[in-house]
Amino acid sequence: MAGEGLARSEDLNSCFEKLMMLAFAGGKSGGSEGGVKMEGVVITEWKDIPVELLLRIVSLVDDRTVIMASGVCSGWRDAICLGLTHLSLSWCKNSMNSLVLSLAPKFTKLQTLVLRQDKPQLEDHAVETIAGYCHDLQDLDLSKSFKLSDLSLYALAHGCPNLSKLNISGCTAFSDVGLEYLFEFCRKLKILNLCGCVKGATDRALQGIGRNCSQLQFLNLGWCENVGDVGVMSLAYGCPELRTVDLCGCASITDESVIALANRCPHLISLGLYYCRNITDRAMYSLVHNRVKNKLAMWESMKGRCDEEGLRSLNISQCTAITPPAVQALCDSFPALHTCSGRHSLVMSGCLHLTSVHCVCAVQAHRPVSSFPHPAH
Repeated sequence: MAGEGLARSEDLNSCFEKLMMLAFAGGKSGGSEGGVKMEGVVITEWKDIPVELLLRIVSLVDDRTVIMASGVCSGWRDAICLGLTHLSLSWCKNSMNSLVLSLAPKFTKLQTLVLRQDKPQLEDHAVETIAGYCHDLQDLDLSKSFKLSDLSLYALAHGCPNLSKLNISGCTAFSDVGLEYLFEFCRKLKILNLCGCVKGATDRALQGIGRNCSQLQFLNLGWCENVGDVGVMSLAYGCPELRTVDLCGCASITDESVIALANRCPHLISLGLYYCRNITDRAMYSLVHNRVKNKLAMWESMKGRCDEEGLRSLNISQCTAITPPAVQALCDSFPALHTCSGRHSLVMSGCLHLTSVHCVCAVQAHRPVSSFPHPAH
């Protein structure tokens, strides 16, 4: 079945290439091959292709080809513009800004837009154009947009209130005032990447998240050095659905941040604390304590699902104040945390004094096999 699907995709791609050649040759097949045969129908002009079939083919080709196809004729343009919901322009290395300005007014039904850049191209007026036309946008990637200012955030706040996933990692020009404003309007956020937003990701911005974004599940605050306990505690109290929190490089936070997350976020499965050197055993034991408490609370309502909850990934590299007993208690409480080869979900590099800590797998591997007496004859 998989082979048939692949062959089907290749056939559609081949037909689409022929249609594109037909379109740019002036719209006629010239009669030499009798047109392009698709789904039992012979197409002699590009305008003859059914809209449903066109959209099916478009879903199989790359985004650059989709953009070319939208310029073939008004019929193709209208069909593609109304049917296209996902678009990536990350392949555009030099003229992304002008491309966005020309495409955003056409592709008004976009739900996912990826504008990740290797070098900064986007400027505020491009994002303002997106916000002005793409009101259905739910997933937006603006990572490494160094040129963008708070004007972009203000535009998104008013034009794209349905955002549930936003990646602005590396956008160093955004301020905490701009982010706070955005969070007042974009209250449906579930996934938010602020990694490297040193100027914008402050306690003030995190308090804005805590007040408005109660559905948030994933948050990356990596290397945001202005994040402190006040901000993280606001997150924990306002965002009980948090599952993944990356605080790597947030050197100012203390045990209070981890304790708040342990107390208020029962679904937490991944926590990054790399280089958070103020974290001590107190934070580790708070995670252990709440694991026990949550297990008891969920016993009746969840029965067999208790083991699915709890930490599955923890990075405490360079957290040199933590001792082996505390980390071992974590391993004992969270069986999904592994130190064994190939399954490093508990990362402790740079903590040489924690080499004695082992997960359940390692303990079982070194446990002698019990010998049972043979039954008496």
